[in-house]
Amino acid sequence: MYHSTQTVIHEALKKLNFGDQMYELLKEPLRFLEVRIPVKMDDGTVKVFTGYRSQHNDSVGPTKGGIRFHPEVNEAEVKALSIWMSLKCGITNLPFGGGKGGIICDPREMSGRELECLSRGYVRAISQIVGPCKDIPAPDVYTNSQIMAWMVDEYSHLREFDSPGFITGKPLVLGGSKGRETATAHGVAIVIEEAAKKKGINLKDARVVIQGFGNAGSYLAKFMHDAGAKVVGVSDVLGAITDPNGLDIDYLLDCRDSFGTFSSLFSNTISNKELLELDCDILVPAAISNQITEENAYDIKALIVVEAANGPTTLEATKILNDRGVFLVPDILSNAGGVTVSYFEWVQNNQSYYWTEEEVDNKLKKIMVDSFENVYRISKIHQVDMRLAAYMVGIKKLAEASCFRGWA
Repeated sequence: MYHSTQTVIHEALKKLNFGDQMYELLKEPLRFLEVRIPVKMDDGTVKVFTGYRSQHNDSVGPTKGGIRFHPEVNEAEVKALSIWMSLKCGITNLPFGGGKGGIICDPREMSGRELECLSRGYVRAISQIVGPCKDIPAPDVYTNSQIMAWMVDEYSHLREFDSPGFITGKPLVLGGSKGRETATAHGVAIVIEEAAKKKGINLKDARVVIQGFGNAGSYLAKFMHDAGAKVVGVSDVLGAITDPNGLDIDYLLDCRDSFGTFSSLFSNTISNKELLELDCDILVPAAISNQITEENAYDIKALIVVEAANGPTTLEATKILNDRGVFLVPDILSNAGGVTVSYFEWVQNNQSYYWTEEEVDNKLKKIMVDSFENVYRISKIHQVDMRLAAYMVGIKKLAEASCFRGWA
């Protein structure tokens, strides 16, 4: 994933006529921190967790990016994700560079007290390089508003003043923004609507398949269902269910657990691989990376693929899909709604003035539509696919800012 990101960045910079010295600057994060966090577990033992924080480039402004708790977190993944955050901020024209954090752990096997200790320990470990004007974290995989609340509380104790702008994705009562919890899914839904228009597909009665039922996937399923689309397949980490007449999304939302798992309640499940190959109009990978590869790209039947997850389609699969005429909307464009509303939250925290949900939704829609149209326009002007076009749009702002600063 890290190497693939660097490959496309190199190609995008060449298309924009930037030299190799710019690539040398932007191919890796400017700053990367590895920390060790001791936590006293409920059984009395002390377990030491490894955590990371990557800051890709701060030429435009402070870095911004989520924190994920996952057993497969690794250094290369966190670095790649911080670069993607830079690209997302460039695409949406936000005043941020990209950051990302992660802790190697499995929160599904930890108690609430253990998670709180881990969250606070992580903030103490990275406190010297983060802050409202340095690097602003947010939720990501297996983290939520409660974890953000523990983190902002710990940071406020360390700095000895209230600092809500340190982190986004907080509960509303602690300075969170309305619309933040559904922001990623809302952004994906807006992009799906725009992509459907380009392909002449009426979203009402369109057949949609969504891989993943976490924060993004579950809310997106609800948005698609309410828009009149038929959600004919969804999955969680254990398996998938399908119904050609459309699934009862409200029922699935009611019966899922806190990690988005529901498939154990059904006997007639299929695999995630089978789900991806279902006959549908719109396919949304909203789970984990490397799900559409050169092994299954020829079997994808969707007319449109919109990436809600980070890195679900390999570069080889991207080429196959594009050659087959599948309209692929890349992750750094389609899932940028999360960082956009995180930016809104940061602005509201800095002003101590909070917006209505309608204001948030309207501002988000304008940014997502404008960003989609800009990337689509660049893809047509330069005759490149949407992924390369998105990289070109995303990297240009960083490259220009770095030039003005005299960094390259």
